[in-house]
Amino acid sequence: MLHQLNIHNYALIDNLEIGFDASLNIITGETGAGKSIILGALSLILGQRAESKYFFNQQKKCVIEGTFKIADFHLKAFFEENDLDYEPETVLRREISADGKSRAFVNDTPVNLATLKLLGEQLIDIHSQQATREINDPGFQLLVVDGVAKHQPLLNQYQTDYRAYKKATSRLQQLIDENNKAKTDLDYFQFQFDELEKAGLSADEQEELEQELYTLNNAEEIKRKLNGALQLLQDSEVAVTLQVKEAGQQLLSLNKFNPQIAELHERLNSSLIELKDIASEIELIEQQTQTNEARADEINTRLSLIYNLQKKHRVSSNAELLALQEELSGKIQQVLFGDEEIESLQEQIKLQRDDLQQLAKQLSDNRIKALPDIETQVMDTLAEMGMGNALLKIEHTYTTNQELTKTGADQIRFLFTANKGHNLAEMSKVASGGELSRLMLSIKSIIARYTALPTIIFDEIDTGVSGEVANKVGIIMERLAGNLQVITITHLPQIASKGQSHYFVYKNNETATTYTKIRQLTDEERVLEIAKMLSGDKPGESALQNARELLNS
Repeated sequence: MLHQLNIHNYALIDNLEIGFDASLNIITGETGAGKSIILGALSLILGQRAESKYFFNQQKKCVIEGTFKIADFHLKAFFEENDLDYEPETVLRREISADGKSRAFVNDTPVNLATLKLLGEQLIDIHSQQATREINDPGFQLLVVDGVAKHQPLLNQYQTDYRAYKKATSRLQQLIDENNKAKTDLDYFQFQFDELEKAGLSADEQEELEQELYTLNNAEEIKRKLNGALQLLQDSEVAVTLQVKEAGQQLLSLNKFNPQIAELHERLNSSLIELKDIASEIELIEQQTQTNEARADEINTRLSLIYNLQKKHRVSSNAELLALQEELSGKIQQVLFGDEEIESLQEQIKLQRDDLQQLAKQLSDNRIKALPDIETQVMDTLAEMGMGNALLKIEHTYTTNQELTKTGADQIRFLFTANKGHNLAEMSKVASGGELSRLMLSIKSIIARYTALPTIIFDEIDTGVSGEVANKVGIIMERLAGNLQVITITHLPQIASKGQSHYFVYKNNETATTYTKIRQLTDEERVLEIAKMLSGDKPGESALQNARELLNS
C-alpha cells in the first residue's frame, strides 16, 4: 500500500506531503484545484516520462518520493532478480533536474525507468475512464480467470517448466543447425585436422628448436670464446686457477700469525674449487658444441613447417595450433556423433512436452470451472450498481492445435452487453464509458477477493452515474477496500461519504503565486465538504443533515 507521498516542485505544487489510510481514501476538490496534478506526480515514481516544463520552479529540481508497505505482496523475488535491497517499507524516488535529466531510485539504489515501471505496476494500478482499454486485453482477462481459479502454484510450475522446455527446443535447433553446417564442412575440417595431427606438434617445441638452431648457427664463435675462457682459467701460464692456488699457498704460510688469515685461506680454497668446476663445465660445453649443417637443415625444415601452419591458421604459437587441433577434433566428433545428441535431446523435449500438456490440462480444467463463478459474481455486482440487464459471457477456446504458450493452451475472451436483447460483443464495442467503469470496478472487486492486488486508484470513474447508483458504486468501493488500499478521486457525495479518510485538494491564492495544497478533513470539515458537493458553496441545514446521513449510512 501507498503509505506516504511527498511531492516537491511539480506543476502547482511547491512542497506537499500526503499520508494515506490502508483502506478507502477519498480525494475531492474543485475542478482545476490540482487533483490530477497529484496523480501526474505519482505517475513519475511509477516510471512515466517527465518534462521540466511542468516544474513549479524552473531553477530547482523536481523530487517525488513514495513510501510503500509491501510485506504482503510477495515481491522479494523481484528485488533479488534486479539486485535491489528488499525492505518491507520500500521507498521509490524520482529526481528530475531543471535541464530534464532524470534519476530514479528504489531504496536509495539507482535504477533505470524500465525497472521502476515494472515495480510500479506491481504496487499501484491507476484506473481512469481512459484506462478501460485494459479490460479488453486478453492477458488481463486471463489474469482475472487465473485469480479466481486460485491455482497460482500450478501456474508457476507450468511457467517454470515451459521456460525449460523453450530453452531445450532452442538448444535443439542450435544443435541441428550446427550439425548440418558441420556435415557440410566435414571434409575441410578433416583435412585441417589431419595436417595438424601429421605435424605431431608439441607445446614447447618451437622455442626449443629456435634455441638449438641459434646455437648451431653460432657454434664457431661459441667454441672460440669458450676456449678463450678456458685459457684464462686454467690453460695459460698465468691462468686464474694457478694464481689463486699460489695466493692460497702464500696465505697458508701466514695462518699461524692471524686466525683471520686462516679463514681467508679457507675461502680462497673454496673459490679455487668453484673455479675448477666452472672450467670443467666450460670444457664439456665446448666439446659438445659442434657445427652440424645437417642438423641445422633439419631444424630449419621443421621450423618452416611450424611457421607455415601458424601463418595459415593466423596464430602465433604451437599452443594455439594444438588448441585448434582439439577444436577441429570436437567438430568432427560432433558430425560423427551429433545425431545421437540430437536424438537424445529430442526425446527429452518430448517428455517435457508431455509433462507440460498435463499441467496445461489442469490449468484449462481449473479455468473452465472458474468461468461461471466469474460471470455470476460480475453480473451480481453490476446489478447492485444499476445494471441489472447486463450480461457477461466468458468464451473459452484452445489455442490452434492446442499449441502451448507461456500461459498454457487457453484463449479467454470476455463478451458483454449492457442491455437486454442485444448481442454479446467485445466490451469496448457495446459499453459506454460509465458502463465500462462499473464493469471494471466489478471485475477488480472480484479479483481482490482471491489475490493480493496493489493499491488501486480510481480517477473519476464514477462519471455518468448519480443518485442511488452512485451510492452503490461507493458501497462496492468500500467493500473492495476491505481487501486492498483504494484511493478514489470523485465529484459524487455518495462516494465521498464512504471513505475512511477524506482529503481535500485546493488552491492557495493568498500569496503572489498560486499553490496546490491538500489536507485531510476532520469529521466536521467532512460534513461541510459533502454538503457543498450536494448543494453548492453555501449549504443549508438540510444539505448538512443529508451529508451527516450519508456519512452514517
